[in-house]
Amino acid sequence: MPSLPAVAPTHGRSWLKPSTWHLRTRLVLVAMALLVAICGAVGLFSYASMDSFLTRQLDEQLSQAASRSNDPGRPPLGGFNGRPDPLDSRGQSVGTLNARILNGQVNSAGFLASDTTRSPLSAEDKEILLALQKDSRPVDRTLSNGEYRLIAVATNYGDVLVTGLPLAGKESTLTSLVWTFVFVSLGGLVLIGLAGTILIRRTMQPLEQLSEVATRVSRLPLDAGEVALAVRVPPSNSNPGTEVGSVGHALNLMLDNVANALQARQQSETKVRQFVADASHELRTPLTAIRGYTELMRMTENFTPDGRKSLARVQNQSERMTTLVEDLLLLARLDEGQPLKLSEVDLTQLVIETVSDEKIIAPGHNWHLELPDEPLAVNADASQLRQVLVNLLSNARKHTAPGTTVTTAVMRSADGSAVVTVTDDGAGIPPEFVDHVFARFARADAARTGSSRSSGAAASEGSSGLGLSIVQSIVEAHGGNVEVNSRPGRTQFTLRLPAINGS
Repeated sequence: MPSLPAVAPTHGRSWLKPSTWHLRTRLVLVAMALLVAICGAVGLFSYASMDSFLTRQLDEQLSQAASRSNDPGRPPLGGFNGRPDPLDSRGQSVGTLNARILNGQVNSAGFLASDTTRSPLSAEDKEILLALQKDSRPVDRTLSNGEYRLIAVATNYGDVLVTGLPLAGKESTLTSLVWTFVFVSLGGLVLIGLAGTILIRRTMQPLEQLSEVATRVSRLPLDAGEVALAVRVPPSNSNPGTEVGSVGHALNLMLDNVANALQARQQSETKVRQFVADASHELRTPLTAIRGYTELMRMTENFTPDGRKSLARVQNQSERMTTLVEDLLLLARLDEGQPLKLSEVDLTQLVIETVSDEKIIAPGHNWHLELPDEPLAVNADASQLRQVLVNLLSNARKHTAPGTTVTTAVMRSADGSAVVTVTDDGAGIPPEFVDHVFARFARADAARTGSSRSSGAAASEGSSGLGLSIVQSIVEAHGGNVEVNSRPGRTQFTLRLPAINGS
């Protein structure tokens, strides 16, 4: 019987655990991003502060060096050539640049080397010095000897003294600061990242336990049958006083509701199945009586042609009702899981006999067989397996027009199981109905029509919508499966059954 809607299982999947992992990852990434931003801001501020401090310090040293180079206490006696050389000033450090500019010419210029000798300026260096503003403001320039901080001061004697100090010391200090900060920051980030990961992992551990509960529930077969939904979140993680506890408490409430719904569904299914079984069993007696009395009346009473026709109609409908009742009883037994009468069955011979019967019923169809060279045996209930084949073949016969070719094939698959296919070249099953062909009482008036409605046999026989459902139930009870593939011009039902070991 059709079952009530149930929670669809998602086998092997967790709806919470991936989210927990992603949440933990996002938290770690956000924390690391914030730390990187903070370290970057602190680094930039430190670099700017150090650069400003070193620049001020260098400017003070430059101002002092310029003062030492300018000797206003000794006016020239023989012109400017008699003035002392700025490089000869005391207290000048190695690398200091001194130059005198007079009448647009650079003289007495050079770099102070480590051995107190002079290193001359290049022509490009002199051009740079001549272009300096004489406003006593320090500026940075690139000379042949490297980066320099320069200052040009006009003296009282009409000349200009240029003093410069190398920026290498400042740049070296800033570079050391940068690398020190980078290594310290990276080490701190690694330590903080590890500590944060451990802390977040401990914090998220209750959510992982909720994920495990959800995963276990998702793997339960909740779509049919009796379900024992005893999985719950432990009390330690279902305390509404905490955030995670609120989620655990809500999950437990949801599971309680689902468990109650599943129990109600199971009770309803049990009552429906019991009703169908009881009703079908009770209907067998009056139907048997109707058929018996009908047959007796046909043999003992004289009827007009219309009366005989009506009586035949009553007998046909009672036989059809009997078939429907037997189908319902069979489904009820299968639902209850009654044991099968298993024995070794020659599947090849059973297919030959069933197809032969169908040839007699529908000689207008083309019936083909594709059989293996050796018999293929299965462990099955012979009568039920015969009914499976009858239902599949009659389904092809009823829903296709005369002239249709129906091919029944028997083979052994690569895994050793027995495979039976029933293929026809009829109109096919509508795509929207393919997924529902095995449902109970599933009927599609437009399904596989073509010219089947023009077939008198098909129209008179009708369909209860239980044939393919019985096929599926019997095959699954035998540990096999059945599937269908259909397109216009080709419909194939494939059933697989476990073969006898060693056969």
